[in-house]
Amino acid sequence: VHWMKCHKFVEIQRDVKIDPSAEKKKDVPTMGGIIVIVAILFPCLLLGRLTNIYLILMLVTTVLMGALGFVDDYIKTIHKNKAGLNGWAKIAGQVTLGLIVGLTLRFSPAVTMNEVVSSHIENNVVVVDKSPEVKSTQTTIPFVKHHNFNYADLFSWLGETNKYRAGWIFFVFLTVFVVAALSNGANLNDGMDGMCAGNSAIIGVALLVLAYMSGSVVFAEYFDVMYIPGSEEITIFLSSFIGALVGYLWWNGFPAQVFLGDTGSLTIGGIIGVCAMILHKELMIPLLCGVFLMESLSVIIQT
Repeated sequence: VHWMKCHKFVEIQRDVKIDPSAEKKKDVPTMGGIIVIVAILFPCLLLGRLTNIYLILMLVTTVLMGALGFVDDYIKTIHKNKAGLNGWAKIAGQVTLGLIVGLTLRFSPAVTMNEVVSSHIENNVVVVDKSPEVKSTQTTIPFVKHHNFNYADLFSWLGETNKYRAGWIFFVFLTVFVVAALSNGANLNDGMDGMCAGNSAIIGVALLVLAYMSGSVVFAEYFDVMYIPGSEEITIFLSSFIGALVGYLWWNGFPAQVFLGDTGSLTIGGIIGVCAMILHKELMIPLLCGVFLMESLSVIIQT
């Protein structure tokens, strides 16, 4: 392994000396995100339950963010405008998606959760006991069992009724922030061959496990997480997401033969952010997306 790393380093150093201005990369096609998007959508359309609200949200996220990134790449490549899409227009698209997701999670009757799930054997039959299905602003605190945090508790000073209204307003704005932050974070992370796709595939595996646990009564009880009816359908989407990224890495690993472009990076970040909000695991984002976070902070500080 050490020899391979040294050999790889020597190859990179040689390429830098041969091509210090990365002239060769100018001929590498971009908009590779289209490949990833198509590879995500087709399995979901074939295998997914298209009446599931969570799967619908993930598909809408993929299409909207893909379209936003495509316009940006189109301006850069076809019109030869390196600035691409206006920054405010890009933010407006991300905010719009965040509002769609946040408001859907707030008002859709299909979006519910059970905070507590338990089971016992009665007459040789497993009986599942669940707390009432509710719409909740609760979220999971990482590594802390038997304790969820309710955003409404931040507004207890408003009174029992108003604190829940304020909690939902906070949740919607948090969704907007998470979607915008992660889509931009993934975009910034897409600077080296294979980096964004590789990191995102690993994040996707973690979200896949969380989605499977949250959608299963048995695993929700065993691991003491919220039971979110219907969230198991996200596993189909995330399986397609991971498969698309791993397949894409064959062509994007050094030396890259195709780049994601904003079409791919914005879509990837949006998918991760929306999925985290659906599963009420947004407090785990600094852990799952630590690379995105550090790179974003680095760019902000340098700017």
